[in-house]
Amino acid sequence: MTAAAPTAPAHRTVRARRIRFDFAKEANGRHVHWADDDLIMSHVVAMLSAMFPEGEDFFVRSVRYYADQITDPQLKEDVAGFIGQEVTHGREHRALNERLQEMGYPTARLDRWVKRDLAFVNKHTPRKFQLAITSALEHYTASLAETLLTDPEAQAKLSDGEIKSMLLWHAIEESEHKAVAFDVYRAVGGTERMRIWTMHLTTALFLLAAVGHSIASLLADRDTRKPRVLLASLRKLPKSPFLGPNVRRIRAYNRVGFHPNDNDNSVLLDAWTAKLFGEQGVLAGNLR
Repeated sequence: MTAAAPTAPAHRTVRARRIRFDFAKEANGRHVHWADDDLIMSHVVAMLSAMFPEGEDFFVRSVRYYADQITDPQLKEDVAGFIGQEVTHGREHRALNERLQEMGYPTARLDRWVKRDLAFVNKHTPRKFQLAITSALEHYTASLAETLLTDPEAQAKLSDGEIKSMLLWHAIEESEHKAVAFDVYRAVGGTERMRIWTMHLTTALFLLAAVGHSIASLLADRDTRKPRVLLASLRKLPKSPFLGPNVRRIRAYNRVGFHPNDNDNSVLLDAWTAKLFGEQGVLAGNLR
């Protein structure tokens, strides 16, 4: 007897939520280390947030360019939901980044640099390559989202407050639409070779940018020059929940025949959707 093929996860409708967050509730003061009072983690997450607004706009453009070529009704509906979610992510991250700038994190500078770099990519690279970049980076965000939603230690790294609430909402929606850009890429004839090669290139450039900008942000924080604070944060880094299993999730993308829905997270999303947006959901009051 042969083993039965695994059942594909049930399709989840991708719909944007009308939601707002009030980041004025966050602590006042310069360089407040709001991520578990951890110097390095606070700067890394701030720099990732700074990359999102222009990055989300890039994702929307790359998928929207091919929207008219999609004939599958379900995928067309998912593309509309994907665009709505990503536009909302960009708006809320811009609001968060303004607050982080007030707290001493150089998010405005990084936003300008990301906008410049992506303008170059838009002008000088083929559209299908841009879609392959979007698919690769969507896998990064979905992998980080799953780590946040599954690992209590990762959740504990984010101090309770509006920023944590926003990142949990963002993680749910990244998980909901994790396959949309990938499916558009396949539907318009994107090859496995380009997909995997683009992931390797994207990984190198993304890690270089994330590490470089985080170091630049850290150097502007006077606490970085306090050996006790810096060493305490460095000791935590190798044990970060965002390493280890997260790296394995990201590498899965390089397998020939990979699909984001190979990893069925339906039960996880059902639980978090109820917790955050059910009748007694902790974020129900943020919905508009």
